[in-house]
Amino acid sequence: MRLDGIRVLDLSRLLPGPYATQLLADSGAEVVKVEDTGAGDYARAMAPQTSRDTGAIFEMVNRGKRSVAIDLKSEDGRAAFYRLVEDADVVLEGFRPGVVDRLEIDYETLTEYNEELVYCSLTGYGQDGPWADRAGHDLNYVALAGLLDMTRESAAAKPQPPGYQIGDMAGGLFAAFAIVGAVLSRELGNTGGEYIDVAMADVVASFSQSIAYQSLTGDPAEPRPGETALTGGVPWYDSYETADGEWVTLAALEPKFWRAFCEAVGRDDLVDEHGSQDPDVLAALETELETLFRDRTRDEWDAVLEDVDAAFAGVYTPAEMVEHRQFRARELIERSDDRPPRIGFPARSSDPPSEHHEDVPDQGEHTRRYLADAGYDEAAIEALLETGAVR
Repeated sequence: MRLDGIRVLDLSRLLPGPYATQLLADSGAEVVKVEDTGAGDYARAMAPQTSRDTGAIFEMVNRGKRSVAIDLKSEDGRAAFYRLVEDADVVLEGFRPGVVDRLEIDYETLTEYNEELVYCSLTGYGQDGPWADRAGHDLNYVALAGLLDMTRESAAAKPQPPGYQIGDMAGGLFAAFAIVGAVLSRELGNTGGEYIDVAMADVVASFSQSIAYQSLTGDPAEPRPGETALTGGVPWYDSYETADGEWVTLAALEPKFWRAFCEAVGRDDLVDEHGSQDPDVLAALETELETLFRDRTRDEWDAVLEDVDAAFAGVYTPAEMVEHRQFRARELIERSDDRPPRIGFPARSSDPPSEHHEDVPDQGEHTRRYLADAGYDEAAIEALLETGAVR
């Protein structure tokens, strides 16, 4: 995965868009953050701060990027941006629908300067539909998409916000995927420039495939939390408390995994209970497993089932996760003496990018460089700086 030579202009801020372009940067693309001349990406100032006095979220999703600061509301600023577009492969924006039109940086306008441009809009609800202009955050997107309803014990339980920003991250991931697909299509000669509209709510809704048929048809019944096979409706796919108050998960959907589990814990008598649809059998089996798992601690269960094909795992905190030997073996956590640690690129390639910088850019740190590359001489750059069109 080497996107060397692909230049991305990133107009987004906070988490979803920057995560998308972080994935592209980790794959070798040259990502240039286009920030305003005021506060810029305000994730820079959000708590907590890292050892480099930068917002932790900003630090995690802006490694190896460049930054230019341009006032897109000014005529001279827009003209400078248009010059940058001429040499870009991709533009990503995360404004509310209509903002890019008012700023005159919409897809139709920018293709006048670069007809081969791949342009991606990443928003909560997309560019059309009755909710297009509605304000929202991750919690709202997963609520609309049905995920929040399904991640609770029962329909009577209070929906709980997910521990990670599923909509934001899924939207960023899908935007990166769509951008790479569009660039590949262009390079294959199948298309030229292309406009991509990604809605975070759409992406989360697309994750519902395991219950989509029931949702669409009501056959055999509408999916409800705690009642489907993957939401706690069967005891062989659930979480259980252990002797030390920690939790473990058992996901023995296949009979072979269930048999292996039963044999490993000395409960061969439970093997034939797998697959039962009798409510009384399921309730009794749930009670048996609750009692069983309370006999040992989480780590003791991990040791007992270490080499057993039982689809078992402990429940770990994020702090435990980053120290877990599995992720250490995968080298997912990147650590260095001269910069804060981070979660690295989650795919390993036999041909990774030749180099990747880990610096986090200051706001407008590379404005002069990119304006010069776009053909502005020193006097013109100074004039833009003096008027505040750039920073």
